Order: sequence, then C-alpha cells, then structure tokens
Amino acid sequence: MFYTDQMGKVLQEHLLIERDLRKALDNQELTVVYQPQVCAQDHRITGFEVLLRWYHPLRGWISPAVFIPIAENAGLISILTRWVFTTACLQLKDWHQRFDQSLKMAVNISGKQFKLGRLDEEILSIISSTGVAADRIELELTETSLIDNVDKATEILNSIREHGVCLAIDDFGTGYSSLNYLKLFDVDKLKIDRSFVQALFNGKSDSEIVTAIIGMANNLNIAVIAEGVETKEQLLFLQEKGCDEIQGYYFSTPESPAVIAQLLAPSENGQN
Repeated sequence: MFYTDQMGKVLQEHLLIERDLRKALDNQELTVVYQPQVCAQDHRITGFEVLLRWYHPLRGWISPAVFIPIAENAGLISILTRWVFTTACLQLKDWHQRFDQSLKMAVNISGKQFKLGRLDEEILSIISSTGVAADRIELELTETSLIDNVDKATEILNSIREHGVCLAIDDFGTGYSSLNYLKLFDVDKLKIDRSFVQALFNGKSDSEIVTAIIGMANNLNIAVIAEGVETKEQLLFLQEKGCDEIQGYYFSTPESPAVIAQLLAPSENGQN
C-alpha cells in the first residue's frame, strides 16, 4: 500500500551495489587505510584503526556508511572482515618488525557476526596464522551492535579476551546500556563518540558528558580514547580532563601503509 517509485529505486540501487560488492574483492577494488591513534600528552603514535575503502571503477569512491550495511544484510560482512583483519594483522606485524613492537591495531567488528559461526575461533586463528601478538590487537564493538546479541557476545568476547586480545567499546555514551557493558565484558578501552567531541563547546551538557566518561574510565582503570578530534581547543580540553589517547584529523587523516611508514620512520632513529 505504501510502495513508491523511490522505494523501488533505492532497492534496485542496493541490489546493484550488493552485486558489485561480491566482485570487488576479487577485482582488487577494496583497500584498507590506517588512522593513527596518539597519546594525548606527548602525541606519540600508539596504534591505528584500520578502515575499509571501496573504489568502484564506474561509481568512484563508495562510502562505508553505504556499503557496510548492505554487506551485513547480504551476508558478506564475514568475508570482508576476514580479509580486513588478516590484512591488518600482517601489516601490524611488519610495522612491529620495522618500527615499534608496542603499536596496536584496532579493528571494527560488526554485531551481525555474533550470529554467524564461531567468531572467536576465526579471530584467534587469523592472529595465530599471521604471527602477530594477540595483546596488540584491539577489537572495537559499538554499543548498538551488542544490544541484540548480549548473551552470545559475552561468550565469544570472553573467550577472545582470555587469549589476550583487547576489547574496546566504540561510540561510548550513545547507547542506552553503556554502563551495563562494563559489567558484562572485561573492557580495556572506551572510545568517546565523535559527536560529543565535536560539540564540546556548543553547550554545557556535551562537555560534562565527556568529563564524566573520562573520570569514570580513570576510576575503573579503563583507558579512554576520543575520536573526531579536529581542533587544538578540543585537544587541550581532553588533555586537561585526563583523556589517554586521541584520534582525528587534527593529527592525521586515514592514510595508506606507505604514508604511515613515513610517519613511523622518525621514531626508528629516536626522533619525534
């Protein structure tokens, strides 16, 4: 009764993207980039978040916000995550050998994957086969991805955590069960959502929320990282409140492995 031509066009567009996405990996259209995460106090690079990019030969760049939900609904997300995770682990091992063994790699995990097979076995298998240190890998999970999968997620994440892999709650503060996750999971890090960071000086409530999250994390001995940092004013505020790490365009955009190697190279010579 409510079908419209626009709905038909959207569905057709999704089907076309899904079709092309199934071929994108084999056609080498997918790439990964890495955004540095830095110590808030001395700006030393502590790790990276790996991000997936898709350049379509006809459409150009397609946003992850468009193709990731389609991949999830089409059952392709496990294939994509497996490739991204393997690529990131191999890259991290290379950077460990060439630069700094303390570097970490953060990888986003879709909530859909908790319903598809044994996620813990697959993750631990990739870590083992690539030879990267498990405690240098950090899995980022959004609050919303855990809402419908709490029991299954608890079992899988606790299994992964026992092998030394770190867990981070992404977009912390945007869901309605934030504090409950701190009881259910052995969390290593909280990631303050960029929406709070970007609105720090637009009103009192956002700055108070950020201050509260950092204070709570410090009291619980949980590291905290703020994403979406784009200005010096935001950085200074987060430094003053005791935020551990920073991620955002103020320091670096997501970059290719070659560019990241240039950023890391000075530390090899003891330079900053």
